[in-house]
Amino acid sequence: MDPQDYQSPSSTPSELRKVLILRPPSVFAVHEQDFSSKFHILKAYDSPLPTHDFLQTHAQSVKAVLCSGIGGPITADVIRDLPALQLVVTTSTGVNHIDMAECRRRGITVTNTGDVFSDDVADAAVGLLIDVMRRITSGDRFVRGGRWVTTSGEYTLGSKLACKRVGIVGLGNIGSRVATRLKAMGCIVSYTSRQKKPSVPFTFYPNILQLAFDSDALVICCALTNETRHMINNKVMMALGKKGIIVNVARGAIIDEVELVKCLIEGEIGGAGLDVFENEPKVPKELFELDNVVLLPHRTAFTKESFYDAAQILVGNLEAFFTNKPLLTLVANEF
Repeated sequence: MDPQDYQSPSSTPSELRKVLILRPPSVFAVHEQDFSSKFHILKAYDSPLPTHDFLQTHAQSVKAVLCSGIGGPITADVIRDLPALQLVVTTSTGVNHIDMAECRRRGITVTNTGDVFSDDVADAAVGLLIDVMRRITSGDRFVRGGRWVTTSGEYTLGSKLACKRVGIVGLGNIGSRVATRLKAMGCIVSYTSRQKKPSVPFTFYPNILQLAFDSDALVICCALTNETRHMINNKVMMALGKKGIIVNVARGAIIDEVELVKCLIEGEIGGAGLDVFENEPKVPKELFELDNVVLLPHRTAFTKESFYDAAQILVGNLEAFFTNKPLLTLVANEF
């Protein structure tokens, strides 16, 4: 039965509204009832069958897939195993875990969560920058480790945030919110992006190297693409300098992680606040011992409020698809 034949969620048997999940996204895990009450969820991760065999079993009936940016990528092989697939719904904003070229070739529609996570990620990005500059996490370890007593209170000074030159890499939904917050805190904000944005008051740099040279810190907020992979390389880090700080709330592979570790260990940059890593969940062990590095487990978007809002959008997109109504947060497939 074709999606346009469905009339309404209440009149449609959930058995006919199948949604495949390879690995459970965190939003789904928290709000599973919201999904399972409206759709027939096919849980590949709970099946004793190998993933390929599970997909083959449901190949002709699965028209929608729910996925996330952490685990369970929607590769060309997965797409080929699902000849009836028409919609990929991701719980993230980014879509680098989806083979967008294959989706475009097949005419498969992709939706994301829009900007529902943008404020939370922006808050955390600013938090990471403050943490590294003011040595908050380092200070916590200092106290918990008993060193306040044993070192007569001697503690390395942090840096003031106000008046610092902060370069935003990617002035989209998240980057613009980071910029607004930092401007309110007295920072001098500039940015680089695919295009200059005439409506913003911040200085535009067409070149990431020049932006780094003129910045005290870089906050990475751009999407991961072939062009941005390893954009933050050794040359950019050297241009940022020995006191420079890098904050990454985008995707790990935007930074050349090997070079980042080397520059941090050798003191070529001043510190880093990292929510994302190149080979998650694996994190370079060298980072664990560095007091000028703050690490998060790819969780800057995770709040109770944002999860609730995201669940509503995800369910809304699925309901719109199965009732042949306009999707809420369609991703333009320009890949």
